[in-house]
Amino acid sequence: MSYVYIALTIAFTVYGQLIIKWQVMNAGTMPEPPLQKMRFLALLFLNPWVISALVAALLASVAWMAAISKVQLSHAYPFMSAAFILVLVLSGVIFQEPITVPKMLGLGLIVLGIVVGSQG
Repeated sequence: MSYVYIALTIAFTVYGQLIIKWQVMNAGTMPEPPLQKMRFLALLFLNPWVISALVAALLASVAWMAAISKVQLSHAYPFMSAAFILVLVLSGVIFQEPITVPKMLGLGLIVLGIVVGSQG
């Protein structure tokens, strides 16, 4: 069951990152004047999609607490790197962000780290 909690943590984290990126893209560039900047951020915080991303962050925290109550932190934490992989791939697919060779090499190192770090 601990791996289900880890998977939920990753899923909620990735969801939140992608939703916030989507909504920030829709909102446009943050203005420079301080009052306009505060209004821009306030509108984002009131956006139902952004609220759902914040709720996802809370749920990710709850799932994470459940996960580390069952396994050692040093065993569970390397799996969190899977969020980097998913965000990179999905941002390429959804937002057409470039997936470059250096990014792919970095992902390879992350996967290697997950494999090595999750042993023992």
